[in-house]
Amino acid sequence: MEFRYLGNSGLKISSVTYGNWLTHGSQIENDTATACVHAALEAGITTFDTADVYANTVAEQVLGDALRGQRRESLEIFTKVYFPTGPKGHNDTGLSRKHIMESINGSLTRLGTDYVDLYQAHRYDFETPLEETMQAFADVVRAGKALYIGVSEWTADQLRAGHALARQLGIQLISNQPQYNMLWRVIEPEVIPASEELGISQIVWSPIAQGVLTGKYLPGAPFPEGSRATDTDGGARFIEKYLSEDILDAVQKLKPIADGHGLTLAQLAVAWVLQNPNVASALVGASRPEQIASNVAASGVTLDSSTMEAIDAVLGHLSQDDPALTTSPEQRLT
Repeated sequence: MEFRYLGNSGLKISSVTYGNWLTHGSQIENDTATACVHAALEAGITTFDTADVYANTVAEQVLGDALRGQRRESLEIFTKVYFPTGPKGHNDTGLSRKHIMESINGSLTRLGTDYVDLYQAHRYDFETPLEETMQAFADVVRAGKALYIGVSEWTADQLRAGHALARQLGIQLISNQPQYNMLWRVIEPEVIPASEELGISQIVWSPIAQGVLTGKYLPGAPFPEGSRATDTDGGARFIEKYLSEDILDAVQKLKPIADGHGLTLAQLAVAWVLQNPNVASALVGASRPEQIASNVAASGVTLDSSTMEAIDAVLGHLSQDDPALTTSPEQRLT
């Protein structure tokens, strides 16, 4: 396992992070979720990412139970706040001081830990003054409940504003968690240059495009039974933008490139995001323990410039790179 510094900090994290969005507490049984976490630990993953909104807080509980008994100092545990949780009342959402302070306490209880290594604003909140949000985060850090602060899906301008306030308050905003893969490259024009300037790293989610870059979705064929594309509980809506015939056909053309490096298509996809020097870690999930070791094999893989160019030749015309797509909701989801 390769380890990388997270932003302009002394914190090192595993270059593959285990995330439990859409799995723990919803798609898979708790015993399987625990087996996946233990497989991640055995594969050398030390960094685990979750959020209070995942399965309406249940995912945090499942992760905490799965990590019980592990040496806390050897782990990096991340969670997030913003989206509605609990009964989803009028103050159960957003980045107000009230919601942040109540949410961190709930997350720590569910995770079974005194602190998280990284506490992240899951989206930008247009309805709460940024000063209020950052002051609340600063107080969370000073209370010892989080070591560092991060965000998710913030634009370049939002990152600059948040980072400036964090510095004034004496805390470190060191990460952004955006969607990023061969087909979704909207952070490249603006977010990554701003992040490099500010000392912020990316922890990227969906490096295999919700499974599309594994090659298991074949053009003209029915979706595999039990796959995310058939998940009517929410998974299908996240993957639908990747399921055009053009994309599915192009993904199959990546197989010779992967074969040439002794990689699966999924490993090639994870290795591709890790070639970006601003990416500290790729978030991967799993519904079966054996998937973990396969993804971890991408850590430390170097793809030369000719390989990166070959991938661009296959997928470049199909990828999204409009920075305007890197946005948070204008209104809270209530």
